[in-house]
Parts: sequence; C-alpha cells; structure tokens
Amino acid sequence: MFTAEELLPIKLTLELALITTVFLLLVATPLAWWLSHTKSKWRAPISSIVTLPLVLPPSVLGFYLLVAMGPSGPLGKLTEALGIGLLTFTFPGLVIGSIVYSMPFAVQPLQAAFESIGKRPLEVAATLGAKPLDAFFNVVLPLAKPGFVTAALLTFAHTIGEFGVVLMIGGNVPGKTQVVSTEIYSYVEAMEYGKAHWLAGGMVVFSFFVLLGLTLLNRHNERVMP
Repeated sequence: MFTAEELLPIKLTLELALITTVFLLLVATPLAWWLSHTKSKWRAPISSIVTLPLVLPPSVLGFYLLVAMGPSGPLGKLTEALGIGLLTFTFPGLVIGSIVYSMPFAVQPLQAAFESIGKRPLEVAATLGAKPLDAFFNVVLPLAKPGFVTAALLTFAHTIGEFGVVLMIGGNVPGKTQVVSTEIYSYVEAMEYGKAHWLAGGMVVFSFFVLLGLTLLNRHNERVMP
C-alpha cells in the first residue's frame, strides 16, 4: 500500500523521537534534580518555563521557534555565523523544536521521582562515606528508575505525536522534514483517506500501548514499594 518514499516519514519520526528522548534525558536529569532540591527564588520561574509547552498552543511555540531560528533571529544568526546555516526546514531544526516542546514530559516525571526519594537515602550514603556524585549514581539513579522509564516513554510518544511545532519549523518537506503526523495531514488534504486511516490507526495503537505500559508500570511500582 505504501511506497518506500511514503514509508520514509516513519523512519524520520522514529529517528526524531529517539534523538529527542536521549538528549532530553541527559538535559532533564540535572534540571529535575535541581528543581526537586533547590530553594532558590528562581525555582518557580524556571519551573514555569519548563512547563510552558503544556499550555501554549503548538502553533505559537512553533512560530517563535521559527522566528528564533530564522535569518533575523538570535539562533539563526548564531548558526549562520558558525557556518552551519539556517536550521529552519531541516531535520536538526525539528530536533530543536521537539526538545523544547517535549521538555516537560521528561522533566516532570524525573522531578517527581527525585522528590519521592527524599533525603534519607543520601544521608545514609553520606554516613557510609559516599561522595555526593557517587551517591547520586549508585543510590539516587537506581531508586529513580521508574521515573526514567516514564520520562523516556512519555517523551518518545509525545515526540511521535507532534504536529503543530514540526509543521511550523519543518514545513512538511517530503524526505527531509515530513514525519508521520504531517504525512497524515498531507493524505487528508489529498483525500487519500485509506492511507490516512492506516497511519492514524497505527498512531492510536501505539499510543494505547504506551499508556497501558505506563499503567502497568505504576501498578508494579506500587506493589514493590514498602
């Protein structure tokens, strides 16, 4: 039913989701740790900025990212000065947009996991002579494993389902920036509802199993928690 060219958006979508998830886990871990422990006056503003993509319309976020990465924007001027060129309507531009848009889906589960651990495990590790960095990697990270799994699943699934942001930044260029969500949009515009049904149905099934997995994971964690 689909040609190799028509299946390319699926490959691009999976690549985009994987890159976004890996990068966000690396960035969100220290940020979530800081938010869960700091008493700084900057905690509330920074937490609000991180959470902003949850309430902003994707088109608004995509518009300002498009302006920022454009020839007159600060990021666009920087990339052009570095010889990289403009990131608008490119796959790297999609990655940047996805990272910004999916940020809360990585930070919030990790922050909740770190907060649930409390200070006691770190205090015990300190009495045993563990340095803060050793305690973080050997005590905190294993205890926060469910939070990392939840963050990874939510980020991956949310990135796959993006539409407004990737359309604004990427422009739905076949073979370059066209992902599954924008391909469905193209099929609907062309009134090719059969192909749109196949892709949309696949998205529904994928989303269902992600939510089912998270539900089963939460139930398992509730059973094993003392």
